[in-house]
Amino acid sequence: MKKLIVLILCFFNLAFAVDAKLEIVKKSQNLPKIVVAIAKDSKDTTFLKKVKKVIESDLKVSGHFNVEPTYVSTNFDSKPDLYILQKNNVDLYLNIDARITGFGGIAVNTKLYDINSKVLVQNKTFSSKYEKRYPFLSHRISIAVNKYLKAPSIDWMDKFVIFSVYKDSKKADIYIGDYTLTFQKRIVSGGLNIFPKWASNEQKSYYYTTYRNNVPTLIKANLYTGKKQIVMKSEGIIIASDVSVDGSKMLITASPYGQADIYLYDINSRTKQRLTTYKGIDVGAHFVENDKKIIFVSDRLNYPNIFSKTIGQRGVQRVVYHGRNNSSATTYKNYVVYSSRDEANEFGVRTFNLYLISTKSDFLRRLTTTGVNQFPKFSADGESILHIKNINGRSYVGIIRLNYNKSFTFPLSGGKIQSIDW
Repeated sequence: MKKLIVLILCFFNLAFAVDAKLEIVKKSQNLPKIVVAIAKDSKDTTFLKKVKKVIESDLKVSGHFNVEPTYVSTNFDSKPDLYILQKNNVDLYLNIDARITGFGGIAVNTKLYDINSKVLVQNKTFSSKYEKRYPFLSHRISIAVNKYLKAPSIDWMDKFVIFSVYKDSKKADIYIGDYTLTFQKRIVSGGLNIFPKWASNEQKSYYYTTYRNNVPTLIKANLYTGKKQIVMKSEGIIIASDVSVDGSKMLITASPYGQADIYLYDINSRTKQRLTTYKGIDVGAHFVENDKKIIFVSDRLNYPNIFSKTIGQRGVQRVVYHGRNNSSATTYKNYVVYSSRDEANEFGVRTFNLYLISTKSDFLRRLTTTGVNQFPKFSADGESILHIKNINGRSYVGIIRLNYNKSFTFPLSGGKIQSIDW
């Protein structure tokens, strides 16, 4: 137990670094070692192997654990071989078992042992009505293990991602899934359905753009009832790019007067306010600095770049002084991550890379090195970046763990991801 307390204290130091400054820090060399095992007396080992694989991946993505090979196999209700685990300097041992529930679903029983204190510290059951949703079962198990360690939250793993996939010319469907794309479910099909955006952090409804009688139309749909309503129509383009923290306002790109401009839409009163009147192209706005300002992409310099504007005031400010093709951005408090087209370098030819900057300083850091990286999205806690990566003809969801100097990619089985949100 003493050893684990020391490790936890290391995490407190790491968490302080996270709060003090949003900056990539060196990988800790003292991460707790954890073993994930399938109970020796389990009957459904095929299913449990899939659960174990996702849990181990989650724990690695968290940046809070060293996942070790399985040294010990024991019955679910038996204590593991502490001697062998201690000999291999293991700190935590997670044993998992599965059973069919009374309502026809699946339940995963878990027991977490603290090897240093030699006690059972968690005995939990996680269930789902549908076996195919096992990735979310696995994510919830990982979150519980992480909470025992009192490490920085990884609750974002239990959230849906929503994304659009090109199927063919003028055909794109919208899906929801987990962040690894292990679970996927199509929720909109038929025609061109693009730019999905969650309506709030509760993820009960979402916006997306579709074409009705060849007119771009912004739709709001309820994920659970399927009910849909038209929000706005606009010739040329209409996209919901961001929703305020309280869910009451939305930023929309629309072009009712020819060129694309940014509009602030009041969701309760269903009224809109035009925020930009530039004769060129203004698109992709996001709220920043407590929803008082917006950042957006504009061609005011004759190439796409990132600008900011205070809502209710005239004038715009240039935000990015790097690159000549900065085409998309996301925000978290005072921070901006944007996609920038880079020249050929040692990593490849003409890539789009992601960069992290602050609106309060000249802070700049490159986050990617290979492939075409676009549509970045901050997690709700600002510690991770979700994005689309295209490389060698394949489409991936990418996760960047800002404070742990780690990044991960998860491939799409078919098609090309058009845009994504979480």
